Amino acid sequence: MRITPAIDIDEAELEERFVRSSGPGGQNVNKVSTAVELRFDLRANSSVPEYARAKLKRLAGRRLTLDGVIIIQADRFRSQEQNRSDARERLKDLIAEALIVPKKRIKTKPSRGAKQRRVDAKTTRGHVKKLRSRKVDMD
Repeated sequence: MRITPAIDIDEAELEERFVRSSGPGGQNVNKVSTAVELRFDLRANSSVPEYARAKLKRLAGRRLTLDGVIIIQADRFRSQEQNRSDARERLKDLIAEALIVPKKRIKTKPSRGAKQRRVDAKTTRGHVKKLRSRKVDMD
């Protein structure tokens, strides 16, 4: 399964189990195992880079077992083949998202003009509030 031009996951690393699906399907639901449980052993895999591995663990969340296996369950469709391709596509998207390196934040300072505008706005706002108060004259 190709994730990016540089990263390829071997089919032998993916384990599929077909289980009975809940939901719509009539009597078919009771007879045919259409839901797919796709297992991907992250610990045994060597094609996913180390930086993406940590992010992938975080993204997988509760789909990651203590043994380092990502389990994706697909039972959206009535056919086994559609659920199979759905599970693979979701795994592919998960790995692709983990490969994205976030942009490094560049620290910036507000300009002198921006600081001045902020202070002026606060002063103006204070004047408006002061005008609202009732003045008591003691003459």
